[in-house]
Amino acid sequence: MSRLAINLAFVGQKPTGLSTYALNLIPELPLPERTLLVPPSVAPRFQGHGSLCRVPANLTAEQGKLGHLRRLIWTQQQLPRLCSRLRSKLLFSLVPEAPLWVGCPAVVMVHDLIPLRFPRWSSPLTAYFRVYVPQVLQQAQHILCNSTATARDLVEFYGVPAAKITAIPLAHDAQHFRLPEAAPPPPERPYFFYLGRHDPYKNLHRLIRAFAHLLRSSEHSLERECDLWIAGSADPRYTPTLQQQAEQLGVAKRVKFLDYVAYDQLPLVLHQAIALVYPSLWEGFGFPVLEAMACGTPVITSNLSSLPEVAGDAALLIDPYCEAELIAAMQQVWRDPATQQQLRSAGLARASQFRWSNTGRATAAVLQRYL
Repeated sequence: MSRLAINLAFVGQKPTGLSTYALNLIPELPLPERTLLVPPSVAPRFQGHGSLCRVPANLTAEQGKLGHLRRLIWTQQQLPRLCSRLRSKLLFSLVPEAPLWVGCPAVVMVHDLIPLRFPRWSSPLTAYFRVYVPQVLQQAQHILCNSTATARDLVEFYGVPAAKITAIPLAHDAQHFRLPEAAPPPPERPYFFYLGRHDPYKNLHRLIRAFAHLLRSSEHSLERECDLWIAGSADPRYTPTLQQQAEQLGVAKRVKFLDYVAYDQLPLVLHQAIALVYPSLWEGFGFPVLEAMACGTPVITSNLSSLPEVAGDAALLIDPYCEAELIAAMQQVWRDPATQQQLRSAGLARASQFRWSNTGRATAAVLQRYL
């Protein structure tokens, strides 16, 4: 008998936010008698952290829309049979997905409701969050989320009783995201850095315009001195438009689209940046902000949603809809060594407060109520 089944069918080989959460939480979740439902391709990463039950390998976002569709069908048709065979008392799903109408007790995690805040009516995600997710949340025993901002969204958009929600802050891998042991050689040219998806709500069009303004400013003469690096998997829906914008603004040679940056390379890329610039219009948590601070990198980010919860007073917070504030913050970090040092020190101290062991203990305390 496995008292707890943990659904990790969504975890892919190229970790982004959701997979990063799973990879770091599971080792810190102090609950015995658990079975991890994982695709074969990532099963080795979870070895030693519970009994492993392999699930189909084609259920992740790395297979695109078809991967998502296959996972939802598998969740409804095959997952209940797995839980029954394992004689599990509770299903813990690290995304807001669970079998419907089959009497499968579940605790689910909600990371954000961005498709409801910025709906695209042609997107399957909009239907997913408007039709499927509300039913999952209604049937769930309890709902976890990653910030008080997401908790408020659950109440606002779905009318979920606040007593049914527990907000548990996430963390960063402190063994991975940290100051380098020895000072690395400086990059060929200093750069501002962005890390994440290229969706419109990430606000990259304003970031590129703000950077172009800096390069046009003869007073600060940045044209020969810095670049803007944009990391994150290219998206055919949005990346070409951003590249075209950089061309039209005459800064294409200074805006570098890096695509996906390997996990082992990311700490150095973060550490060497002038600053992480993360002007997103909304976030459920905001891993890049925390990871950058842990690497001693100054951070410029938004004053909306969960981002002030993560950054505290250790970053320059700007109105992401105000381009002038973004420009001023970038100028301040670039020009003022005192600001750079203050943000580095404050960021390191702030990042140290977020530990996966704390997230694991808080999560286990909620799950234990239903086991």
